[in-house]
Formats: sequence, C-alpha cells, structure tokens
Amino acid sequence: MKKIELEIINITQGFTHHHSYAVVLGEIKGKRRLPIVIGGTEAQAIAIALENMPPARPLTHDLFKTVMDTFHVTLSEIIITNLMDGVFYSKLICIFNGEEYEIDSRTSDAIALAIRFNCPIYIYGNILDNSGLILMEETNPEIDEIEDVILDAVSSVSEKDKTDYTIYTYKELSKMLDEALANENYEKAATIRDELNKREKQ
Repeated sequence: MKKIELEIINITQGFTHHHSYAVVLGEIKGKRRLPIVIGGTEAQAIAIALENMPPARPLTHDLFKTVMDTFHVTLSEIIITNLMDGVFYSKLICIFNGEEYEIDSRTSDAIALAIRFNCPIYIYGNILDNSGLILMEETNPEIDEIEDVILDAVSSVSEKDKTDYTIYTYKELSKMLDEALANENYEKAATIRDELNKREKQ
C-alpha cells in the first residue's frame, strides 16, 4: 500500500473549546493538510519536543524513549494506518535485534515519539485521499505559537463541533469550508468536509 510522508505544520487551538488542540500534518510533496484533534497533554508533549525544551523531569514519551534506547530498540518510522469514526489509528515500526515489529499506538503518542526519535511520519495514501484538506494557495508554513500551547495545554479532550451543518445548502457549506481553511480552522473545515462528502455519496 502506498505510503505518503508527512511533516508537522503547526499546532492550533481548537475552535470549539479553549483547551482543545489540533496538530496539523502536511504532505511533504503536496498541498494537502491533515488536522488531527488532540488533547492538551498531547499538545504539550509534541510542542516541548519540537522546541527541544527538556522538562525538569521526564515526561511519559521521554521516559519511553529512554527505555527503548537502553534496550537498543529503534523507532524507524510511524504510520497512520486507519481512520474509523473520526479517530486515526497508527503503528510504531520498531527494530530490535534486526527484526521489525509493529506496535499499535494512539496517533498523538506516535507523533510525539517520532519527533523524539527524528523518524519519518507516514500515512497510507487512501486515508489521506479521504481525509486530507487541500490548500487553495501556496503557503510557507512554520511551527508557531508553540510557547502558548505549552502554557495553555491541559489534559482535557476536544469537544466535537455541535453546529448542525445539515441545515445548510451545498453552496453555503462550500463557502464555509473556504473560509475555515482561510482562517486555518482545520477542525471546523474537516467537519464541513465530512458533511459535503456525505452528501456527494447520497
């Protein structure tokens, strides 16, 4: 199955709740973006690793890496393997004594570890085809507002958008999608995109 390499574009604050976040991944050789909703704790773990800010005491992901390094286990890559009911599933591809092992993982944990091991992040092509958002214009994205994420991060999980998009016309939803992308509200854009896809299949 075709794999597409992704990079971390940004960590954004969720539009539905002050303490919800999304890590935005982008394909390295393309314009598509993949927003993944994460909790505050996961946002903190990813942000700290991106900024190379070692905590006073090891966080869970730092401890896990130390254990793997101690026992000579290498994380060669992570793969986002599935999307079910709005939840992304991932695997850690580990090498131990020359043998390859696949370990199930939450996607947020897999990303946090990938940064610490400096290993590539992949997604299967069919998943990105179904869930990726295409940017309409070229951008020069950078990781920003990381310090704000660290300061604000808490362990609350994102609330789903409660807006009833079924009441809008297809044209109205298309306009709302363009506005959400322009404002970098990727979580909102993903919800609107899902409603549009649902209507196209009817």
